[in-house]
Amino acid sequence: MAEEPTKTEEHMTLDVDEIADIDEPWMKYHEFACEVDPDQDYKSNEIKLCNFSRPHMRAFHCSWMGFFIAFFIWFAIAPLLSEIKDTLGLTKKEIWTSSIVGVAGTIAMRFILGPLCDKFGARVLMSGILCIASVPTACTGLINSAAGLAILRLFIGIAGGTFVMCQYWSSRMFTKNVVGTANALVGGWGNLGGGVTQLVMGSLLFPLFKEIFKNSEDPAEKAWRTVSIVPAVVAFGLGVTIFFVSDDAPTGNYAELKRRGAMPEISAAASFRSGALNLNTWILFVQYACCFGVELTMNNAAALYFKDEFGQSTESAAAIASIFGWMNLFARGIGGWGSDKANARLGMRGRLAVQTVLLLGEGLLVLLFANTGSLGLAIVVMVFFSLFVQAAEGSTYGIVPYVDPPSTGSIAGIVGAGGNTGAVCFGLGFRQLEYFDAFMLMGAVILASSVLSAGVFIKGQSSLFCGGSEQMTVEKANAQAGQTLMVPEPDVEIAAKMDLDDVIEEIEA
Repeated sequence: MAEEPTKTEEHMTLDVDEIADIDEPWMKYHEFACEVDPDQDYKSNEIKLCNFSRPHMRAFHCSWMGFFIAFFIWFAIAPLLSEIKDTLGLTKKEIWTSSIVGVAGTIAMRFILGPLCDKFGARVLMSGILCIASVPTACTGLINSAAGLAILRLFIGIAGGTFVMCQYWSSRMFTKNVVGTANALVGGWGNLGGGVTQLVMGSLLFPLFKEIFKNSEDPAEKAWRTVSIVPAVVAFGLGVTIFFVSDDAPTGNYAELKRRGAMPEISAAASFRSGALNLNTWILFVQYACCFGVELTMNNAAALYFKDEFGQSTESAAAIASIFGWMNLFARGIGGWGSDKANARLGMRGRLAVQTVLLLGEGLLVLLFANTGSLGLAIVVMVFFSLFVQAAEGSTYGIVPYVDPPSTGSIAGIVGAGGNTGAVCFGLGFRQLEYFDAFMLMGAVILASSVLSAGVFIKGQSSLFCGGSEQMTVEKANAQAGQTLMVPEPDVEIAAKMDLDDVIEEIEA
């Protein structure tokens, strides 16, 4: 009878690939539909848009869909404001006050949600915010005064906080060489909700509900008081779905990873402090105010602008205004993709150069838009204006994951809050000034923000004018982060001679 092989002899029959593929017992998934990098905590090296597999691509699609619906309920009321203004007898200043409050309410939420993402992950927070924000959205028909409108929009505005989870989630799932594109796509497709809501609410559902209530005393009032129930129901349903069908990270959910000791507890306060004390965070805060803040302002202003300045009806003004948001279908993705490509050639200098050029182009196009007097030309300029706005948003979040990797959630939240802060500031301009003056002020501020790229200095990275231009390697980025899983590639000759326990100890080291 043949002698039973010893433990060492059995393990010597394993080839190097089998040794490298040893599963970690704490991992939820042991096979992935995407090519992953073990050195970056099993994040995906690729984006498969037509794939919905867990964990990477499921999280990708849940993040943009969650933000899309959040954006939809956030601005569902925007194309209805002219009708609400007429019904309640409100002034222009009262309408703009409600718009400012609607985006201001999200500022605090983004500061709060960033550190909470580092602690709890994006999935639970995305689900919870969608469900909570759907309640005030469904109550839109109950308002009867300017104060009621402002308070309602304040609570609906918490939906905008989902942007932080959207960007954090994709940063958690994709490696640095594709994260700019991933963040841009999920953010852009989420922002697309701003354009879709103008079209769906203002040009489709509002006329449909008017037809339903055509026999009532005031069909238009009945329509705007009931139509917001539709997006509210959709948001609540999606929030529940996201909770059950997705994952926090490539290796599983945060709660389970912490329970098994595979992930350390993170202090939300420490994460926020680290992000807030970094000067680069605040430079990106200002620049994001000058791109995403502009988009939020246009979501509130565009329909009113084309109705007041060019005599369009509510339905046609909403349709024209929706064009601005529809550019998110590809524009933000172009910004992130361009940032990744520039990074591959020039390192961080390339990302900063793309950021600077996009903000310069955006500022110039705002000034041109303000001086356009014909409807057709105004629409054409708005299309290019929108393209630069959203591309700049994408390039901004191509930089964010590099600033301080362990505090990415907090930095994403702070920078995201910059967008809402910009919307508040620009909104105040539109509230107090004529359209022309407000647009000219906006353009000047954007142009000034573009030069701030020269002040971004990230440790280990080139700046816009100083330092080397080589791309940061994965190994160096991981070493700086100090938190990602490092799995060394085993040597073939050594692996053949070593006992399996020694191999495992080397891999886990």
